[in-house]
Amino acid sequence: MSSAGDVHAITSPLGGTVVAVLRHAGDVVAATSTVLVVESMKMEHPVAAGVAGTLVQVSPAVGDQVRVDDVLATVAATDHVVPHTDATTDDTDLDHIRPDLAAVLGRKAVTLDASRPEAVTKRHTGGHRTARENIAALTEPRSFVEYGSFPVAAQRGRRELEELIAMTPADGIVTGIGRIGAQAQQRSECLVLAYDYTVLAGTQGYFNHKKTDRALRIARAQGLPVVLLAEGGGGRPGDVDATHIVASGLDVETFASMARLSGRVPTVAVVTGRCFAGNAALAGVCDVLIATRDSTIGMAGPAMVEGGGLGRFAAEEIGPMSVQTRNGVVDVVVDDDEAAMAAARDYLSYFQGAQGDWRAGDQRRLRHLVPEKRKTPYDVRAVVRALADEDAVFELRAAFAPGAITALVRIEGVPMGLIANNPGHLGGAIDSDAADKLARFLQLCDAHGLPIVSLCDTPGFMVGPDAERTGSVRHVSRLFVIGANLRVPVVTVVLRKAYGLGAQAMAGGGFRETAATLAWPTGEVGAMGLEGAVRLGYATELAALTDDDARARRFDELVERAYEQGRAINAAMLGEIDEVIDPAETRDRIRTALAGKAIDANRAYRFVDTW
Repeated sequence: MSSAGDVHAITSPLGGTVVAVLRHAGDVVAATSTVLVVESMKMEHPVAAGVAGTLVQVSPAVGDQVRVDDVLATVAATDHVVPHTDATTDDTDLDHIRPDLAAVLGRKAVTLDASRPEAVTKRHTGGHRTARENIAALTEPRSFVEYGSFPVAAQRGRRELEELIAMTPADGIVTGIGRIGAQAQQRSECLVLAYDYTVLAGTQGYFNHKKTDRALRIARAQGLPVVLLAEGGGGRPGDVDATHIVASGLDVETFASMARLSGRVPTVAVVTGRCFAGNAALAGVCDVLIATRDSTIGMAGPAMVEGGGLGRFAAEEIGPMSVQTRNGVVDVVVDDDEAAMAAARDYLSYFQGAQGDWRAGDQRRLRHLVPEKRKTPYDVRAVVRALADEDAVFELRAAFAPGAITALVRIEGVPMGLIANNPGHLGGAIDSDAADKLARFLQLCDAHGLPIVSLCDTPGFMVGPDAERTGSVRHVSRLFVIGANLRVPVVTVVLRKAYGLGAQAMAGGGFRETAATLAWPTGEVGAMGLEGAVRLGYATELAALTDDDARARRFDELVERAYEQGRAINAAMLGEIDEVIDPAETRDRIRTALAGKAIDANRAYRFVDTW
């Protein structure tokens, strides 16, 4: 600490060049006053007086080289308070926008919808929102943080830069991270990739791919779910700047990067219009594909189809929803962009943990949804709705393989996967399409840790020459391979029929493979369908009856006896199922069976098949 009259040496804090001398001998300085500025490694470092007083001398001149601890000046200390006299003060105008920031903000503004009214109007006229409008609807307010807003199309060789900045903002894809839903705050951050159809028809350009690759690496590193707004025309041939460094473009990592996320994080594709080629391939990799009714999705657009000599088609003729929902490509079809974003949010909510706020209908209703007469049809979706929490059923691929139901549900707020046979189609028999639908859904639930509820009402796998022409042996066997290797628990509830291999497949491979195998009073079980079992087991006896009416009566008697023997309560007496329950208890039984059941970490990670 200096006393009045003491001479204090001002030394150089580092080696460098003196670039400014701001005070001279005789000047009165405050302790914080800058006396000189020394530049080192391209940075200018102010050297303060250190004590208040009067400068005795200032040795170096501008341009002199100094070393660490060289004496640059001396100051005679004083006891008087010397006011700070540097030009900089704490009276900063926090609302002032400096020129460097103004330039960045101006450039950023060009990328936003407000700067492109004609493109926005055209989009709205076509009945759709812009990419940024959809992101705003998808994510929580003010939560979306964009990555890579400044690239433009790699077309400087054919267009002026100012035109590219104005016409190709973000190179046709908006990427970033935002919160989608708030069921569990720590699990609501998601990566969003939104192709911008107003920019070169949402095609995939050179920098577009670089942005996508960067974003997907972040998603994998941080375990972020991905939402892909996939509308767009596929590869972009017009990026001439890249032609001198790219021959084929087949070495891009985008498609492999997206595929590597399969089974690691939930992935959702949303299509709100035309989606072809590379855009469609990325959508097809995702766990779930949501699309508006006016969308078309195909592995090539009209130009590529015609170029391949396959004919001339309008875009609306290539993969319309009338085709892509029935064949299972699209999981959920909705009316418009607003509904599509809502569906994506709803879907992701099933992977964000349990909800504390839930309601359920009167469970006594379940006692009356399956008729007592075993041949009377019923609506299995009504069973699903009654069993789940209110407004907590999200069905996938409803128009494909109608003999099987696959849905995400919540029971007491806990998300689960649910599969069910639909007795309204083929009596609930599992054909090739139904087996594929069920098998892939089991993979989806297993990959993301959702326990599974299986509502069984099946006479078994579909049989006969027509079934075998579909390759059913291989298709239905997927259920055994996947079921036997599930990491998540399964609870099977027999609603009515549980016959043969099909019933075993609905229980992960067998009634002893589940966390619980339950049945309602209407349940009936057997090694094969009753009628078939009677025809095989009593073929000789029935053939011996020459009177047709007598044979029919005897057949009915044998079937009824087999039915009595196969009642679920008899199977429970023999320990083949765990319990026959009051249907109204089903929710309680499911939650109890799954209490404390965690994913089996000893079973290896698996991706989710695209089919």
